[in-house]
Amino acid sequence: MADLEIQLKSIQDKLQLLMKQYQAMQKENQQLKRDLEDQAALLEQREDEVHSLTRQLDGAQIGAKTGNSAQRDELQKRIDTYLKEIEKCLSLLND
Repeated sequence: MADLEIQLKSIQDKLQLLMKQYQAMQKENQQLKRDLEDQAALLEQREDEVHSLTRQLDGAQIGAKTGNSAQRDELQKRIDTYLKEIEKCLSLLND
């Protein structure tokens, strides 16, 4: 009879441990879901930034074709800056 009680107590302890682990995993899962939603929102924001910078770059390239030498140099610097920003955004998207 004592052996049966010991076995039941062992099963009960193991069940309690499993329940605690299950609750911890549920909590971790909820946190991971929130993190995923945050990352998805950040990704969408970065994509919007890339599209905006691409449009700015297109406009700058058109303007570069029609301006004088000083304007072209200035636009080229701006284009280089935009390209660097685009590369940063793309690298963030790939992480």
